[in-house]
Amino acid sequence: MKKTDVEAFYARLAAADPAPETELEWVNPYTLLVAVALSAQATDVGVNKATRLLFQQVTTPQAMLDLGEEGLKRHIRTIGLFNTKARNVIAAARILVDQHGGEVPRDRAALEALPGVGRKTANVVMNVAFGAETIAVDTHIFRVSNRTRLAPGKTPLAVELGLEKVTPKRYRAHAHHWLILHGRYICKARRPECWRCPVDDLCPYTPKTPAPISAQPISS
Repeated sequence: MKKTDVEAFYARLAAADPAPETELEWVNPYTLLVAVALSAQATDVGVNKATRLLFQQVTTPQAMLDLGEEGLKRHIRTIGLFNTKARNVIAAARILVDQHGGEVPRDRAALEALPGVGRKTANVVMNVAFGAETIAVDTHIFRVSNRTRLAPGKTPLAVELGLEKVTPKRYRAHAHHWLILHGRYICKARRPECWRCPVDDLCPYTPKTPAPISAQPISS
């Protein structure tokens, strides 16, 4: 995608949603870390449903340790892989208490050293909780970046590095959310809604998906 098209691409997404936010519910950096870790292979809606009561009771690593693994499982059993995730959340809470004074670290290396926390989770926490200009490449961002040719790549890391290279400085803080929301609600995997896409003329994807009959204007 040409530099001028990249600028127009982000400008249009920004105009449609000037202040995008994560759809995960969180109280503080720790609960965000937990929510993002739980969201792997799960929907934000499902995670929010499972953590709503949990985060009324648990907002710190020590409180999570006090709840215990079995107690955590009772809250998150509706989420996929909940046994493994519960074990990782408890192990991460122990490290946060013992090595970080109960605080969530701001740097990627320390975050990725936590059980169940990979590069994507670390990037989300750094961006949402601490304002870092990181881009967490999930399945939606990977698809949008390749389909639009904004930052094509064969791996999530390649796409992430490509996005960091082409995204103008003024758009980097919100780029993650604009791209994920665009992929979640418009540039969908099976049937992208090209007919209502604000950047369809900048995208080489073919064939363009036509508007459904119900969305087409009635001719007089």
